[in-house]
Amino acid sequence: MMHRRTGAGATTVADDVWTVHRVPVPESLDAADAWGVRAVADISTQVERDHWGYDDLAYTPQHCLTYLRNQQFSTRIELAVVRGTAVPTSPDDVAGTAAISMPREGTTGTAFLEVLVRPAERRHGAGSALVAAAEQLALEHGRRTAIVYTDHTGEPPAGAAALEPPTGSGRIAADDPAATFALRRGYVLEQAERYSVLELPVEPGLLERLESEARERAGADYRRHVWTDRTPDAWLDQVAHLYTRMSTDVPVAGLEIDEDPWSPERVRSFEADNAAARFGAVTIAAEHVPTGTLAGFTLVKLPLDQRDVVHQEDTLVLREHRGRRLGMVMKVAMLRHLADHRPTARRVHTWNAEENAFMLGINVALGFRRRGVNAGWQRRLA
Repeated sequence: MMHRRTGAGATTVADDVWTVHRVPVPESLDAADAWGVRAVADISTQVERDHWGYDDLAYTPQHCLTYLRNQQFSTRIELAVVRGTAVPTSPDDVAGTAAISMPREGTTGTAFLEVLVRPAERRHGAGSALVAAAEQLALEHGRRTAIVYTDHTGEPPAGAAALEPPTGSGRIAADDPAATFALRRGYVLEQAERYSVLELPVEPGLLERLESEARERAGADYRRHVWTDRTPDAWLDQVAHLYTRMSTDVPVAGLEIDEDPWSPERVRSFEADNAAARFGAVTIAAEHVPTGTLAGFTLVKLPLDQRDVVHQEDTLVLREHRGRRLGMVMKVAMLRHLADHRPTARRVHTWNAEENAFMLGINVALGFRRRGVNAGWQRRLA
């Protein structure tokens, strides 16, 4: 729908009036102004259940509060939209939210957006009001490009009913409401990521076979290290280097994403945020023994309040060490570690660029199965 600005934070869309507010950063979740972070978590839960049938990936209030408090490496703003012009005082007043993240280093020309609207409030203009306000804030902060991701169940066959990014890998349904909304707002589909889930436990014989084959290829020049939550001081500089290389050594298609520099200080900040948001973390790294340097790593996050859920985060093998099956070695080692130290885990969630055939091949061999597609959209704002 077309919309017009009507004053301080208000937008008229058809017969509905929406007002966009900036979410405050409360002192605690019990504070009166915690309505905003609680609304983000509540709406996230509704959206995830509506889309996937479960809330494994939903934000918690503590995660939202932690996210907004840390402004050191990115400017982070959360918006909330309400029907009418009243000032919200409760999470129930909020129809939708938008998160804006703007890196302070690296990709300083881009704003990353995430828009969530309650299922019952969709198609009435709340999303349009949020996106318009988020884009305006991005422009005010000197950002020329906006990137947003949308979730899509399944993957349609190739044809006129499907949208495909320029990479030629991955598809979404052309008539999906999220796709039509993004296109109407002027966004271009640039990349498709496969969203996959691994049901646990994995049959031990499969892990044994895959590990044996991979370790034979890796040879004796590599050994594994594992740590929980906090990176050992001895590896801190090298882990910061690996995190930086995640932005240069993985496919980003046509998205305007530059090198994302990580320092030891930023690694420690990331670890502190995990703890504050009630996440545990496990890292398995591969050391190249002849040089004493880390050749790759894989990281999982463990929600402390969801003992059956695992979030597979980054996995990277540096370009100069590829072709030795280190990705498989590390991922098998992680699944063995989870079986011993997180026996309650039942599902591992992961995302991979559809053009990243090598990593997808590892995941498929381990038993990950496609659930859907995470589509990356981009719009030039200026």
